[in-house]
Amino acid sequence: MIYHHLYKKFSNRKLVRVGIIGAGNYGTAIVTQDPHTPLMRVVVVADLSLEAARGAYAKAGFDPADIVYCATTEEAAAEIERGKRVYTDKCEIVARIGSVDVVCEATGIPEASVVYALDAIANHKHVAMITKDTDASVGPILKTIATEAGVVYTPVDGDQHGLLIQLHEWAKTVGLTVLSGGKATDGEFIWDAAAGTVTIKTDKKIHAPSVETVTVAPEDRPYLGLIPEGRAAEFIAHRKAILAKLPQPGSYDLCEMTVAANYTGLAPAVDTLVHAPLRITEIPIAYCATANGGVFAGEGVVDLATCLRAPEESGLGGGVFLVVRCDNAYSNHVLTTKGQIANYDATAAVIYRPYHLCGVETSTTILVAGLLGLDTASDDFRPRWDLIKVATHDIRAGEIFGNDHSPQTTARIVAALPIAPGNAAAAHLLTGNRAAVDIPAGTPITYAMVEEPAGSVLWALRRRQDATFLA
Repeated sequence: MIYHHLYKKFSNRKLVRVGIIGAGNYGTAIVTQDPHTPLMRVVVVADLSLEAARGAYAKAGFDPADIVYCATTEEAAAEIERGKRVYTDKCEIVARIGSVDVVCEATGIPEASVVYALDAIANHKHVAMITKDTDASVGPILKTIATEAGVVYTPVDGDQHGLLIQLHEWAKTVGLTVLSGGKATDGEFIWDAAAGTVTIKTDKKIHAPSVETVTVAPEDRPYLGLIPEGRAAEFIAHRKAILAKLPQPGSYDLCEMTVAANYTGLAPAVDTLVHAPLRITEIPIAYCATANGGVFAGEGVVDLATCLRAPEESGLGGGVFLVVRCDNAYSNHVLTTKGQIANYDATAAVIYRPYHLCGVETSTTILVAGLLGLDTASDDFRPRWDLIKVATHDIRAGEIFGNDHSPQTTARIVAALPIAPGNAAAAHLLTGNRAAVDIPAGTPITYAMVEEPAGSVLWALRRRQDATFLA
């Protein structure tokens, strides 16, 4: 890492002052790292819950005397100049405070998120977009608007899609050919061979009908061994059947991969993604081309993996990975013999980052934006793909669509299409809105099936994106 050299030589200011909108787990972690992060100061935290906004500072250990509530832009600006840290439930004031350099948008609510992002750009603030729902729906047009305004719009270090985008950019920079890339799901499948069980290790609550542990029949246990040469598709299919009752990747996982695909140009092989249970050592075996023993027809694929491992083995830690090769024979020999994990014929190797630290490491993105005026993504963010939703049960007219954590729908990644009655609706244009008609289970939800909310900034911005990129 050479960030410190870049900051020292090229920074345009001595301190980056940060405003955070949304004091959930992610936003709070940015605040709690503030006392330990040189050059960054969180000066305002906004949340509809004053307890959450104030609590972010409390968790960071700040002196309560230095934390003040403000309801207006003017009050907030004056208190910040006095050296105080502001908390507020008036989220709209953050982008209008003159001393704020970077706005971290972390509400998780796409309709509100675009309003705050557009306001930040209009007030010449850099935007660190943490609400991935927004990036998946209208990120490309927001980046276009920000670039035209001379400010940064960026995904963030700490979120898996942001880290995958950076890893992909690094691979291109050193001349690697990317065969596939993706992220590990947060949960890991722990295979206890002696007990004949697989248990999911996760910090998330497990909801029925999913279970925490499955017992594997003796005849199925060989499929949890190392994938033999040429049998990747067979082993993956059996593993998915064996482990089907354990919690599976959610719409939020596919959402992150949609953003990564739109930034990198990597494409899903199937609309639901393969999301295979794999050991680290099996990723290059499975996630390469069929010609080399893998499961993909071609190159440049985005997907998910759930780490399958023994209790004593290292995991992927919810990190990110690339399967790569060198197109020069000598270079590829170096790549596949100097410690990297390769497939059977040494035509592919996995490079992985076995962690993502969420808001704990987002300061790199914030400082690159605030000090250098740069983003931590790629230069080619386009709406190549959309996340869409499919009803998991019969949805009645008038029922309100939930977010990516709702069991009401599952997700798919499909080629992006503009707003039109017969086109599948971008997933997050549904969130919080009502079904216009009865929708049978198994039906992809189209724009004709949702009531467009009056005066929606999100829908208007999506139409602008359609006209810019998809016309």
